[in-house]
Amino acid sequence: QVQLVESGGGLVQPGGSLRLSCAASGSTFSTYWMYWVRQAPGKGLEWVSGIGLGGVSVYYADSVKGRFTISRDNAKNTLYLRMNSLKSEDTAVYYCVNGPGLDQFASWGQGTQVTVSS
Repeated sequence: QVQLVESGGGLVQPGGSLRLSCAASGSTFSTYWMYWVRQAPGKGLEWVSGIGLGGVSVYYADSVKGRFTISRDNAKNTLYLRMNSLKSEDTAVYYCVNGPGLDQFASWGQGTQVTVSS
């Protein structure tokens, strides 16, 4: 069972930046698509971004396109999400998720809280 552990969340002012990380256990990280999914207070889950096995294929929700950048380091078993120009509506718990293919979800991390507020 792969374990996913997110870090890097926190409180940031509007317009600020954060970088989230997700460390994966085991030796199968490079065989999974990876995703970031978020849940804002009182709302449902929202898919944010996804990245293919080699890190070349990347996808973003329209709400974050141009502001967020997903990347992965297969040698370090780590997924990243660079978030720039943060807005109050980006406030949410951000989850790292893996999956066997595009838009297929398997294991979830415990989440990291991102709060954008002045």
